[in-house]
Amino acid sequence: MNAIRKTRNLLLGLAAFAICGVPAIAQTSDPPTTNSSSASLSSSDRQFVDQAAQGGMAEVELGRLAEQKGATAEVRDFGKRMVTDHTKINDQLKQLATKEDVTLPQQLNAKDKMTKESLSKLSGEQFDKAYMKDMVKDHTADIQDFRKESTAAASPAVKNFASETLPTLESHLKEAKSIAPKTTATNAMKY
Repeated sequence: MNAIRKTRNLLLGLAAFAICGVPAIAQTSDPPTTNSSSASLSSSDRQFVDQAAQGGMAEVELGRLAEQKGATAEVRDFGKRMVTDHTKINDQLKQLATKEDVTLPQQLNAKDKMTKESLSKLSGEQFDKAYMKDMVKDHTADIQDFRKESTAAASPAVKNFASETLPTLESHLKEAKSIAPKTTATNAMKY
């Protein structure tokens, strides 16, 4: 009888442990690991990364177009610089996106597709004027965004990317502003 009572108590104890003890153990175990950097990337940082990727792709595509269609060596060289510099910037952005678990866009957005299509229809001096005007406008807006993100980004990686890229964009704008009036002056002399 004593053996039956001991067995019954042992079984009741195991059952109680199974019912009460296992949940307690499960509650104290570590939660599954997630990519903490992805969780910490704010929506505004994600939006900036997405827009920077879109803009970078557009700069490369339009730069290639300028290399082919530019009427002057200056515009063709500027286009080549856009391809080189923005390819490098895009590669840096891809590394950041991988670390932050962000999926970057793979195609131009509708606005940039329209710009490319519009520029594709132009040639010679008309192309140069329209392309350089777009480069001044685009880099002016980009610099504002990058300047803001270089101080306001929540993510240190995004803040660093914006800060490191800013001088290149400022250099592009300065060069674009020096080339743009020449394309307008050339067209004005023809008429």
